[in-house]
Amino acid sequence: METYIKNRLKTKEILLMTHIVMGYPSFEDCHIIVKQMVDAGVDIMELQIPFSEPMADGPVILKANQTALERGSTVEKCFEFARQVAQEFSIPFFFMTYANIPYKYGMADFAARMAGINVKGAIVPDLPPEEGDEYIRAMSQNNLHPIYIFSPETSDHRLTYISSFASGFVYCLARKGVTGKDTNFSDDLTGYLSRCRRATRLPLAVGFGVKERKDVDYLKGKADIAVIGSQTIRVVEKSGPHAVGDFIGNILA
Repeated sequence: METYIKNRLKTKEILLMTHIVMGYPSFEDCHIIVKQMVDAGVDIMELQIPFSEPMADGPVILKANQTALERGSTVEKCFEFARQVAQEFSIPFFFMTYANIPYKYGMADFAARMAGINVKGAIVPDLPPEEGDEYIRAMSQNNLHPIYIFSPETSDHRLTYISSFASGFVYCLARKGVTGKDTNFSDDLTGYLSRCRRATRLPLAVGFGVKERKDVDYLKGKADIAVIGSQTIRVVEKSGPHAVGDFIGNILA
């Protein structure tokens, strides 16, 4: 994964990672959205398995999770959708979910299933390293990347500690709180990202509040990957899945 990111950065100032909730608005729409994103130039994608209590997510993604579940999204359907898009498109896909889901599925089986469908790793925001022995072991045995999270409130010592468990890249929250709120792209963020850079050799992805081109431009030279999540869902809700390509294209233009 690190090699993939470094190679992409040879021709781009910053990469773009996007986020979808599998089954929202429907699995058919999700396929349209993924294709639009890949065609527009997205480099990496998070595929969220819907969960009833997504504690790190704000109202936009929370609503998408709840609606997807109401419309029949299941873990099995998410695995099948992920298998299809990972086979069809050449970019890396990662699961984003909460710890209850892989634990209930069985951590070893969940990781083996991920590897079998070419999903590259997972972001599990409510599973800290201290509670993740089984998860970390299962990921390692299947050559998968556990993506860990830094936040502005994290001490330098803990940044380094978390980094020792991470693989692929580190996800840096641009602010504390949940997804979808406004973020102040300022000198404070720059200083925090400098701390993140000193704490890890891994590429840095930055999300939470990245909404438009100027946000992505601000992150150039400070991070390796910009992450857009809630704003894409807003675009879909307002203009439909076919509007995603133009939205992403304008950001990357």
